[in-house]
Amino acid sequence: MTPSDKKIRWGIIGAGRIAHAFAGDCNFAPSAELVAVASRSQENAEQFAQQYSLEKSYGDYQSLYSDPEVDAVYIATPHTHHLRQATDAMEAGKAVMCEKPLVISAEECQTLIETQKRTGIYLLEAMWTHFLPAIQKARQWVEEGRIGKVEHLKADFAYPLLPYRSDLREYNKELAGGALLEMGIYPVAIAWWFMRRDPVNMQVTAGYAPNGVEDDVIAVMDYGDAIASLATSFRCRLHNFCHIIGDKGYIAIPDFFRASECHLYELDTLVDTFSEPRETHGFNYEIEAASQDILQGRTQSEIVPLSSSLSFQKHMDLIRSHF
Repeated sequence: MTPSDKKIRWGIIGAGRIAHAFAGDCNFAPSAELVAVASRSQENAEQFAQQYSLEKSYGDYQSLYSDPEVDAVYIATPHTHHLRQATDAMEAGKAVMCEKPLVISAEECQTLIETQKRTGIYLLEAMWTHFLPAIQKARQWVEEGRIGKVEHLKADFAYPLLPYRSDLREYNKELAGGALLEMGIYPVAIAWWFMRRDPVNMQVTAGYAPNGVEDDVIAVMDYGDAIASLATSFRCRLHNFCHIIGDKGYIAIPDFFRASECHLYELDTLVDTFSEPRETHGFNYEIEAASQDILQGRTQSEIVPLSSSLSFQKHMDLIRSHF
């Protein structure tokens, strides 16, 4: 087998909705092969394995970490479990791609980064949005100066999670429930993608569910020479666009979290557009990028380095400090 023929053998931790999206898109990543799944329930693991024709299914996570025929682990569990599971996987020598948010605080993120440095194992936060061709194209337009100096960024991401139920994980305080970590990670991360710096000031307005968990958040980040307006909510579906607005024009990205297109305007005139019809969810781009990173001996991604993940967490910590 030549180096170009090699594939990274992936195992999945968790068998929920997002694990299914990963499994389906793995078939469209040339350097990746899905070989195993682990769940807290052997029955769930077996059902998942049968659906995707996997030979290996485990009813506990440690068995997957110990499997010598698994090169990398995709963690698709709730974010309160990520620190422990990513740590255990790296300690076992497995490369890790962990669902966003990577962890639930900047402190936890720093702890995980230290583990990555000590073990020398690959670690990536699965911020799949940043790997999408439309997001890459929008960044290229900004860097080429096609909208001039960036003055404003507007991004929101929200779907209604109604009616409120205290037993839902997303509303559970003990499981780091709330709209910010669950959905707000997307606008926070896209602001970093285009701004690449910390705000110098911030204003936050938040609404709360009956148990006190935030269910509606608007954050205005002041960078001194630019402003980012970010929003997330459990109460309604927001527009879910990202607009990057400069003094010469603006870029509109519909449904930016899963972007398949972006549009460049000068005032009211559409001057350029990019569209990428696809038959996948779009996870295949991050899967392929991570697999190539691992094959080439990298310990982190150039697209979503761990320094970016730490910035995401710091900015969310700062937003929470206003609650």
